[in-house]
Amino acid sequence: MQAADKAAAISAFTTGLQDRDPLVRCAAFEALGELGLQARAAIPVLMELLKGKSPDVSYAVETLGKIGSEAKAAIPALTELLKDKDSNVRRTAAEALGKIGPEAKTAIPSSRNC
Repeated sequence: MQAADKAAAISAFTTGLQDRDPLVRCAAFEALGELGLQARAAIPVLMELLKGKSPDVSYAVETLGKIGSEAKAAIPALTELLKDKDSNVRRTAAEALGKIGPEAKTAIPSSRNC
């Protein structure tokens, strides 16, 4: 896939994250996750989804983890999610922080309070 086509696809997937249809959102999360580092343009939208209480929070967290080290801007928000009431959100946030890499070591003290 050429760079222009990839950018257009990432833009479409990012738009899909805000679709009313949960199947469209799910497909968008999956597609962006598969793109990994290349999906870094979606990070701001994924981070915005972390502020909600929808079921999409876990999917956004997982996708940020799949993006990896490029998602380091999400470290503070992911660290806060280590305190979430939902154990799935906490687990997924811990996994995502691990995938982001050494930059996420600031989250370690927070994880001890889970």
